Amino acid sequence: MGTNGSTMLKPLRQGLPPLDPGAVSEAASCALPARYEAVREARRFTRATLEPWDVGERSEDIALVVSELVTNALRHALPGEGVDGSADGAAGASPVRLHLMRWPGRLVCAVRDPSHDTPVPRESDDFSAESGRGLFLVDSFADGWGWHPLAGALNGKMVWALFLLHAGEPAD
Repeated sequence: MGTNGSTMLKPLRQGLPPLDPGAVSEAASCALPARYEAVREARRFTRATLEPWDVGERSEDIALVVSELVTNALRHALPGEGVDGSADGAAGASPVRLHLMRWPGRLVCAVRDPSHDTPVPRESDDFSAESGRGLFLVDSFADGWGWHPLAGALNGKMVWALFLLHAGEPAD
């Protein structure tokens, strides 16, 4: 992904009508602690949220991508020691937040973290490596992904993945 806003957000558009935040059909979010157990909590939250949302066969793809995005945020985006009870992770505020938003015909999952670093897919062809495949999996299972820096009172960035729902039907 590039580093300017239009490049980062381009996959979210993909020839579809613009995503109007006011037209969201359903939305849910949860704060996640700076612990690796948060990945399991994010999957559980995602599955419970998606159950009544009629996302069809995409449910497990979305849960997998949420797992990867949350893992990346915990592993690469937390300041200092961050994960598992450091001063940064124990300060009371959740450093990572998961957002799920559904519009007719598409769903976006987004993970907010405090880092300003650009998410970079692993450039290695070593798929047997124990780490570094997260963004490759996101790219493989989602219909698009990207990131954008946050401004104002919000610090850090948002990494998102787009899922088209009900293949064959036009997106509203």
